Amino acid sequence: MENFQVTRSDSELMSTLKIGGFLDAHTAPALEEAIQRLVDEGRYNIVIDFRELTYISSAGLGVFMGFIEEIRSKKGDIKMCSMSPKIYRVFDLLGFPTIYQIFEKYDEAAALFNPTAAPATDKSS
Repeated sequence: MENFQVTRSDSELMSTLKIGGFLDAHTAPALEEAIQRLVDEGRYNIVIDFRELTYISSAGLGVFMGFIEEIRSKKGDIKMCSMSPKIYRVFDLLGFPTIYQIFEKYDEAAALFNPTAAPATDKSS
């Protein structure tokens, strides 16, 4: 089994979490801690980059559901991007594209938090 890693980067308008490896019941707390840290710091515009993620379990999916209501109540959002077809199918099967905007490319997701950027289109449309 692969390790799980979370890498954070911040800009003025948003934070990005790049996740990679296996996201399951054993590794989900690391992602939960990273998102909680952002919320605690008042950083509510979040992009999750799935480019390096190779596996996600229901526990990993649950992390996102655990935060979305609070983040949106603070006028923020979580945008998702760069999912492999395998990971996207899991999200799609469970109806996540009706809850979250999922983009093919990072730049498309990040543009939504930048008011001067051109409009982007998401995969769920």
